[in-house]
Order: sequence, then structure tokens, then C-alpha cells
Amino acid sequence: MKKIILTILSLLIATISFSQNNTPRTILSLEDNWKFINRDVEGAENPELTTANWEIVSVPHDWAIKGPFDKTIDAQKVRVEQDLEEEARLRTGRTGALPHIGVGWYRKIFEVPEFEKGKKVLLTFDGAMSDAHVWINGEKVGNHPYGYAYFYFDITDYLKEDEENLLAVRLENLPFSSRWYPGAGIYRKVQVIVKDEVNFKHWGTFITTPFVSEEMAQVNIKTEVNGENVKLVTEIKDADGNIVATCSSEKMFGNKIEQNIGVPNPKIWSLEEPNLYFATMKLYQGNELKDEQTIRFGIRTVEYERGKGLVLNGKVTKFKGVCLHHDLGPLGAAVNRAALKRQLTILKDMGCNAIRSAHNMPSIEQVELCDEMGILMLAESFDEWAKPKVKNGYNRWFDEWAEKDVMNLVRATRNHPSIVMWSAGNEVPDQWGNEGVKRAKWLQDIFHREDHTRPVTVGMDQVANTMKNGFGAIFDIPGLNYRLHLYDEAYDVFPQGFILGSETASTVSSRGIYKFPVEKYKHKTYDDFQSSSYDLEACRWSNVPDEDFVWQDDYDWVIGEFVWTGFDYLGEPTPYNEAWPARSSYFGICDLAGLPKDRFYLYRSRWNTDDETLHILPHWNLPDRQAGWENRKGEITPVFVYTNYNSAELFVNGKSQGIQTKTKEKTKQHRYRLMWIDVKYEPGTLKVVAFDDDGNPVAEKEVHTAGKPHHLKLEADRSEIEADGKDLSYITVSVVDKDGNLCPTADNQLNFDVSGAGKFKVVCNGDATSLEMFHKPTMKAFSGKLVVTVQSLEEAGEIELKVNGKGLKTETIKIQATKM
Repeated sequence: MKKIILTILSLLIATISFSQNNTPRTILSLEDNWKFINRDVEGAENPELTTANWEIVSVPHDWAIKGPFDKTIDAQKVRVEQDLEEEARLRTGRTGALPHIGVGWYRKIFEVPEFEKGKKVLLTFDGAMSDAHVWINGEKVGNHPYGYAYFYFDITDYLKEDEENLLAVRLENLPFSSRWYPGAGIYRKVQVIVKDEVNFKHWGTFITTPFVSEEMAQVNIKTEVNGENVKLVTEIKDADGNIVATCSSEKMFGNKIEQNIGVPNPKIWSLEEPNLYFATMKLYQGNELKDEQTIRFGIRTVEYERGKGLVLNGKVTKFKGVCLHHDLGPLGAAVNRAALKRQLTILKDMGCNAIRSAHNMPSIEQVELCDEMGILMLAESFDEWAKPKVKNGYNRWFDEWAEKDVMNLVRATRNHPSIVMWSAGNEVPDQWGNEGVKRAKWLQDIFHREDHTRPVTVGMDQVANTMKNGFGAIFDIPGLNYRLHLYDEAYDVFPQGFILGSETASTVSSRGIYKFPVEKYKHKTYDDFQSSSYDLEACRWSNVPDEDFVWQDDYDWVIGEFVWTGFDYLGEPTPYNEAWPARSSYFGICDLAGLPKDRFYLYRSRWNTDDETLHILPHWNLPDRQAGWENRKGEITPVFVYTNYNSAELFVNGKSQGIQTKTKEKTKQHRYRLMWIDVKYEPGTLKVVAFDDDGNPVAEKEVHTAGKPHHLKLEADRSEIEADGKDLSYITVSVVDKDGNLCPTADNQLNFDVSGAGKFKVVCNGDATSLEMFHKPTMKAFSGKLVVTVQSLEEAGEIELKVNGKGLKTETIKIQATKM
């Protein structure tokens, strides 16, 4: 069988900053003491302007996340083609109902150490939302419109020697510019890089591993340099700092130097063992060291084979992936490494092995973490091309900026081993028409020019049309968003020999909320603006998880899926797009606070093949304020069990409800869920006993009817964090009865106080209809829980969180902040 082989390689993390005195390069992180104002100010770039009344902030920063929520902010009367709507409707909460629209100015005073003649200085941004215009000392440096893009400027000629310099940035978010909450402000890191005029070109180095065996790996390095008569000396080091190979080269081809370095007995980067190497590269002119950079990469091979899909290090690997928007729930769009790591840790426990950065370019921090944790990444670029989805979206910039933005995406991230695929776009209206086909070819050619080793995909929702007009045949990997009924035909028509579920499921649910009767629904709505956690409700265009599972399990040519979505996100409150106060999504496998919904365990039971999963739903409480539960005693109340075991027996107060076994003979749900449909509710204890394939009992789980709320239970995801002023600990607060059982309908108002070496950061309860602000130290529990986020200061010591609520005993938890 013919292979589509795209030997992918090893990849960057990012140039690591070394600022020792004996290195010729300095990297300054511009984080603290920015001046910010959330309105347009004439002459704000002028160094003489007084900013006494401006707010002092740290970057990354999102000016809109503190709210307040207001349905008038983002009310949009639109017809959303992606949602199969036939007429325009008034939508509220579409972009989170947060005040992201408007102008923001940032100013920062900084000095450049050792700046003198012969130095080159770059100013880099990982992301600024949006339409960034940049000045240095009152002079315009340039602009970059795309809020999700990495970009940089050469600011050498704008700086003052031995003096302070002023950096000013103007950002503006227009109305009707996004389909979800985009954030606002300089929400990713900003750096100043100081180096010699003879230097490595920024993002100009590409490291690949074209040959890998147990005995030897070929590490190919191509690097662009500024300067002549130079010598490149490279040391390859393992994770422990041991030098495993070296090379010296003086031969240049134009402005490029190429090296091929053999690494004996390589440690392979894989999902199970994400081993990483470091290439320390030194650039000499004569005997003088001119520039130095260290790039982290991985040694591994990636192929895509007809009928099989991804072959990672010789092993067929299906994508068990999720889509993630860039916001971090109550933190907004401002990047935080600890928050990102928490997300990935939760997803990895579920068995997730891949992330799609939907529908925008990922943060460098997220890609670095995927490298370190052994998680694959599909790095996406755009949600719009030239044809608009929203009036003021990327369509305004596409013709002028798309090539630059793709180049920056690829060059900034191509050395990361976790990235195994690029995406040129998501559900672009350009799927229709000949011009769209030409744009697809043009974009893929740019990706291939900048990186010949990785395939390119695109998320297609107009699959019937793309099978006819050639659009879907162009891309290396045809990505289908939903459209399960067209999978067979698409596989037959498209020439690639496989298809990818680039976006799947879009099941909706609210954590801990259960509705009756228990039936499969499309676009079901309720008076309380919640969705049922029986995991049987989807959107008009989508489906429940089991329907994707069948295709993934039964057909090798379906090479994996990316579920919409791993976590709830701000905006797009489908199916409550026209309901207020709905202001965030219901799609997440985990809620906006990061708490797993029931669906988490359905995916875990199938994806996590190493650990036991045994989960019962619903909760078993009466009375209950949730609609339909007040008079449920004696009423039919189905019980579902999500487990990696194939059979189990259910008991209600000790009375057997029979044994259920997963089977292909009934519905798709019977294949993946154990379901007791005719259980009658009576307070007490639900107990499930799971059996192995020989019929032996191997695990059991109980759910108890809870009493009245009695006290609080506090659990931290990390009891020790770094005292760096950025690190976070997430404390789950549960309302429990006197016996410690969760009170799953509790909505007590809780208050929070943090003292010691940390501070209260935010709180979130996961309720998509809550209008309480994240940054205020009080919030109601939702379905008996919420999550408090505590941030370290820059001093070591103990952090204490106290939580109290009316009628509940005050509880305390302590977190240690240490210097690391």
C-alpha cells in the first residue's frame, strides 16, 4: 500500500533565554509595571504625556475579563451559517458578554543593557488582541492586525543609548469581530532580544530528524544567519546536560548553514516518554563569539499512511484529541503556564493524546507543555479567510497578511516535537467557489514551503460541496467537522486514503444537572438555561460521543478525532444563543472551572487504557430544586455507568437491578455505556459492581443520597507552588453533608479570604448562566462545587485560604509557596 510519508522531525520549544555575562545575547521579559488605560487617548505614544491616572498592570493582561457581564456589549443580529440557521436572530453572550470591544493603550519604560553600536535589538510579541500599533520613543515602529499571531519588529534604530526608552502599544477590538470571547489586550508575553549584528536570524533555524533508528539518529539543522565569514559550532545535549554530539561548519549557501549530526542511541520523543534534547548553537566570526541560541527539540518520526493514518515512531496512533479555545475560563485570555498545565494534566488523565488549537494559533507556553508532557498538537491558523463570517473579522486582513501570519506561525513553532499537523483554517466560507479552491492551494503551498515535513489539514463543514469542487482533495489530510453521514462517501471520493474527524460531537451538558425524560435530543432547551448531563443532547449539526466512537473503532481509515471541546469557554452559549444570562459554552467535557462533567468519564472509559474508570450518574438526591426532581420518588430515573469494564450489576438500597453488558446489538449507546433505563427513584444508596471478562467482580462504586449542607471540603490540585508571583493553585470547594457526601444541589453563597505568601486570584463555579464576577472573593456554589484559584507572591511562605458560608463551618487549607 502506497504511503503518504511526511517524516516529521523534531521541534522547537522556543529559544531559551540565556543572560549570563559570557553570552552575546540577552533576552528581557517585559512583564511588570506597564501603564494601561481602556480608552483612546490622543498622543498616548508621546513620551511627554502624563499617565498618572493610568492603571499599573502586568503582562500578560486581559482588560475585559473583570467585566461586568452585560448582554448589550455583544448583542448581534446575525444568521450563523455554521449553525444551519435560515434567518438572522438576535444573539446575546456570543462573545462572552464581557467588555472586550474598544481601545486600550499600554506604555512601558524599559532600558536595554549593553546597547551600543553593533547591536541588534528585536521587540517580540506572542499575541496582542488586536490590530496592534507600536511606537518606540514616540516614533511609529509598525503594526500587526491579527490578534492571535506572533510578530516582531527590529527596533534598533529607535532606541536611545544609556537612557530609558518608552514602548507604547495601541490595541483595538471592533464590534462584530469574533464568534467567541477573544480577550483584549497584550495577553501573551512580550520580550526584547539584544544580540550582535552578526546573528542567527529570528525564527530562522529549523531542526529535523530525517533518519531515526535505535542505534543512530540524524539531526539536520538548517539555520539562516546575518553575517559573512562565520562558523557554526553546535553541541547536542540530552535532558541531563550531557553532550552527546558536536559539529562545526563554515560552509554557507547564501545566508544558510546546514549541519547533519549523528546522535548515537537516541532517546525517542513519544507520548509515553517525551524525551527532549537541546541544540546549543554558537556563531563565530573569526575567534569572536557573535551569537548563541539554545533550541529544544525531540527525536522522532512521523508518517501518514493510507488506510492507517498517523504512524508515530513506527506505531499507528489514533488521535484521541480535543479542541481548545485560547481562554482560560475565569483568567480570560491572559496566558498562564500553571493554568495551561492544569488543563493538560486533566485531559491526559482522561486519556486525551492530542490538542487542536481551535480556531487560532496556540500560545508558545501551550506548545512547550505539550512537548514536555507527551501530547500531540494540531496547530491551527485561521477561522476566516477572505470571505467573512463576521463583519470585522480576519477577512479584512487576509489578502495582505495571511502569508506573513502563516510564516510566523510555522517558523516560531516548527521545532516543537508535539506539533504533527498544521491547519490552514476552520469552516471557512471559502469552501464555496473557485477562488476558495485557489486560496486553499496557495495557503497549503506556504505551509509546505516553510515546513516540508508536516501535513496540512483544514476543518470542513461543507463536505458535500468540497467533494465536488476539489477543495477537500487539495489538502494532505481532509478534516471533516461532523457530517458523520458523509464519512463513507468522503473516504471514497477523496484521494488521500483517510479522513480526520477534525471537529466532533458538540454534545452539550451542564455539570450535575439531569433532565427528564431521558431521551436523545437535538437543540433541546429548558427554562433554567441548562443542558442535561445524561450526555444525550447535541446541536442541530452535531451528535453525541458514541456515534463518533463507532467510526473511530470500526474504520482504520478514520484516523482520529478532536472533540468540541475539552473545556467550556467564554462565549457561544449554544443552544442558548438567544437566552440571557447564558454567556459561556456548554460543549466542554470539563466545565469553565475545569471540573469534569459526567462526559469526562465516558471518554476516559474508552481513551484511558491504563487506569480504571467506574462512574455513576445521576446523583441520587431528593428533594431537589432542579426541575422535575421534586416528586421523583417512585418515578423512572435511569442510571448510567461509564466504565472500562464490559459489564456490571446495579443495586438500589441493596436490591439488584440486574446486570448490564456492553453490546453492539442494540443502540450505539449500549456499545459504550451501561444503562439501567427502568430504575425507580428511592432515596438511599446506588451501588455498582463491575466484572472482568471472566465474570469476576473487580471494582465497585457507591453514590449516596446526601443530607443537608453541613460543612465544606477543600482540595488543592497542588499543595506546593513556586513563589514567582505567577504560579497558581486550584482549590476545589465542595459543600458536603455531616457524613462528607457531596450535596449535589447546594448553591450556598461562599466567601474567600487569602493571606500569607499568596493572593486570591479568581473563582469560578462552572455555571454558564452565572453573572457573578470571577475576580471578586464571593460566589455561589453550582451543583455543590466551585473552584478558587490562589496565586503566589514573589516571597516564599505559607498561603492560607479560608472559605465560609452562611450556616457552614469555616474551612481552611494551606498551600506552600517555595523558591525553586
